[in-house]
Amino acid sequence: MINLNLHNKNIIAAFFIGCFFMLGCENDVNEVKELGKKKPGIEEGKNITSFLSMGGKMKAKLTAPLLLRYQGDSALKSEFPKTLFVEFYNDSMKLESTLRANYGRYIENENKIYLRDSVVIIRINGDTLETSELLWDQTLGRFHTDKPVTTSQRNPRQKLYAKKGFSSNQTLTDITYYELDLGSFLILPDSTADKKQ
Repeated sequence: MINLNLHNKNIIAAFFIGCFFMLGCENDVNEVKELGKKKPGIEEGKNITSFLSMGGKMKAKLTAPLLLRYQGDSALKSEFPKTLFVEFYNDSMKLESTLRANYGRYIENENKIYLRDSVVIIRINGDTLETSELLWDQTLGRFHTDKPVTTSQRNPRQKLYAKKGFSSNQTLTDITYYELDLGSFLILPDSTADKKQ
């Protein structure tokens, strides 16, 4: 025999549980829309500050307004689509140089950084290197580009224009320029300055 009283209680309980769940779920329409805009496999970070250390010593500090980190494919990569700024330090934690670019991409498993759009490196002594594109191979510790480069040095005072880029160690102390422009010049100190009184 069917117990109608028990059956009615189950229906009433199911009704109230259903109402509880329907009323208990609250979604902000804007949050739901934002979830729909996010792409799977992409992590986003804003106002990033990151430190690079080697052998227990800080070597660089990177700041960027936006970081996109792509996952899921064989080459994990991080992208800085809205500028990046890096400060490089020596073993004594003194600033050696700075690097700025409007765009950067880091391929993790290759240990390479691709920079483009107004790439500027300034050493602490004032030497400045400017180019539109730069590849930094961290494994080899080398900078390289085949795009035009302008270098301004303080000592010896000179300005160099390399039409086909350059190759250098990452401290910029051993630089090879490719196809120097005729507009490049070296300013030598006045050799007669000491003789004049």
